[in-house]
Amino acid sequence: MSFISFFKGYKYFAIAFSVLCIIIIAIIYSVLSINKPLPIYQPAMVSMELVDSTIQHQKKYHKIANFSLTNQNGETVTQKTYEDKIYVADFFFTTCQTICPIMTDHMYQIQKEILRDDDVMLLSHSVTPRIDSVAQLKKYAREKGVVDSKWNLLTGDKKQIYKLARKSYLAVKTDGTGDQYDMIHTENFMLIDKKRQIRGFYDGTNPKDIDRLLDDIKTLKSFGGS
Repeated sequence: MSFISFFKGYKYFAIAFSVLCIIIIAIIYSVLSINKPLPIYQPAMVSMELVDSTIQHQKKYHKIANFSLTNQNGETVTQKTYEDKIYVADFFFTTCQTICPIMTDHMYQIQKEILRDDDVMLLSHSVTPRIDSVAQLKKYAREKGVVDSKWNLLTGDKKQIYKLARKSYLAVKTDGTGDQYDMIHTENFMLIDKKRQIRGFYDGTNPKDIDRLLDDIKTLKSFGGS
């Protein structure tokens, strides 16, 4: 039997095998392209300097605690305000001249992207509430283009804010000037799901991390927000 005759005898098999290979490759590509769930961050997964010592070894069930603070309009904001919402949280202060302006600009960019998305909001906590009064936050909000329905800037009891930062959002360092509730905030943005769980940490000064955050919001939404 010549090589040509052999090939003719198996050409249909070869065609069928080639089609099968293409289908298998397409299925594998499709599976690999499917969004995977985002991790659920626990205190034990985060740098110890950002976590209160009482919860540093907690490995499950971590959620953002209840809170009651005041926004730039003098309105009380609680966890109910963010019920059934995905949100991005950070810590800042209005007189900061280093990383805060960059972080706020990036929050503004995120606000533009989610402006018509009813599932997503923003939440910024002042770490200097004595300075950041309601009037000061309102002035800052106007300067930075804050949309009140999407983005709350919060002030209030410093002890409560500190506790939220250390025990809920895992977002600030302990080193300060000696005040028991003095904090050095980080550049971190935290992505919070509808169950009040932390689903991501991002460098709020890094444009690439902002892109990653926006992609992760889409991923989180594809899983129903939790």
